[in-house]
Parts: sequence; structure tokens; C-alpha cells
Amino acid sequence: MRRRRSCRRSRHKKRNERVWKDMKRVLCGAAIVFGSLVAALAWPGFGCAESPVLILEEFKAKEADGFPSAWEHENQRSQSKGRDAYKVQSENGVNFLSAKDAGQRIKKKKIEWDPKAYPVLTWRWRLVKAPTGTEPLAAIYASLDTDLLFIPVFTKYVWSATKPEGTLTEGGMFSGSEIVVQSGTNALGQWFEERVNVYEDFKRIHRHEPAAKAWGISIIASSGVEIDFGPMTALPAK
Repeated sequence: MRRRRSCRRSRHKKRNERVWKDMKRVLCGAAIVFGSLVAALAWPGFGCAESPVLILEEFKAKEADGFPSAWEHENQRSQSKGRDAYKVQSENGVNFLSAKDAGQRIKKKKIEWDPKAYPVLTWRWRLVKAPTGTEPLAAIYASLDTDLLFIPVFTKYVWSATKPEGTLTEGGMFSGSEIVVQSGTNALGQWFEERVNVYEDFKRIHRHEPAAKAWGISIIASSGVEIDFGPMTALPAK
């Protein structure tokens, strides 16, 4: 009787050992597969790995009166109005530039931005107030080169009150071409994100390659308009 019980225990022990060995092989195999997957996902350009982002402006730095640091006025004769119109603000921990009744442009130059390597410009904006009859409401200028007189050559991306999205207006000798990327005044208080390939737009409109280093970016909000601008970044083309 004791011998039978001993044999049974021995068989159970051997069976448990085999089961445990099989479980260890399965677990080790799963760990190898999981580790390989994690490594692959972390590799640049694979799966969900993030693309590199070039931050052009986050609106984190500001001067004592709230005017964004490293920005300049296009019209030096009306600096006081511009400083009152453009203010860096924060909402839920996110910084943005608030523009109220500006009627003039501000610019940021000397940006380390290669538009060929980072051709996709992105930004967010939110319309707060739009008087009737104002056109355009606001715009972002991507200046990727200068002419022989060192005047910036730009493409103007506008928020129009009436023109359909995608409308292209050719520029003249003293004005740049503009593309409507946002239209209408109904969605007040709502953030919109824009993504434009400034490199391809520049070549298509101006018919030559831009400079190796972009001249800069500019912002304008029309008189009477209240609008907020979020961070601006540049991305590689997919």
C-alpha cells in the first residue's frame, strides 16, 4: 500500500515538473516576443514611434507687459498698440498668444528651420470675436526666403470670413499669395488645428526652391478681431 502511494507521488511529481518546464518555455518565448516588439516600436520610423518635431514657438516666454519674447513689430511707428494687442496667456496649463484689435503684424525672425527637412507647418487658432465685413480675419505668414532686396518672400495662410477653404489668391509685386485654410465665423471659441506643407506651397507658387534656412514667421489679426494662436511646430513630410 505504501509502495503504491509512493509511486503515485513520484508520477505526480514528474508530471508537475514537466508542466512547469513547459510553462517556463512558454513564458520565456512570450517575453522574447514582447521585448522584440517593444524594441521595434521604439525604433525611429517604425509603428507608433513619434516623428521628430521642430518647435518654432510655444509662447512660453513673454516680456513684463505680456508681449511675446523674441517677436518684433512690423510697423515700428505703432509699437504701443501692438504691445497692447498681443499678449501671452495661459489656459489649463497651456500657453497661447491672445490678439485683440491688433490691425498689424508681428514677426519672429532667425528661426533655425530648414523648410525642406521640416516642410509641414502646424498651428492651432481659436476665433473669439469677428466683426461683420472684416476680411481676412487673421493670418500666418511663412517666409521661407528673401528677394534681391532682402524683402521676405512669404505665403500667407488666412482665416477668411467668407472665402471657401482652399481658395488661392495670387500675390502681386508688393503682396504675397494667400491660401484660405479656415473659413467662417460660426464656430467661435473652438480651437482648430492647421497642417500645411509650406515647402510644396512655396515651390508651387513662387516656382523656385526656398532658402536653406527660413527667414521667419509672422502673425496678424485684423482690426476688431479677437483671436488666439496656439503653439507652432514644423514636422517632416510623411
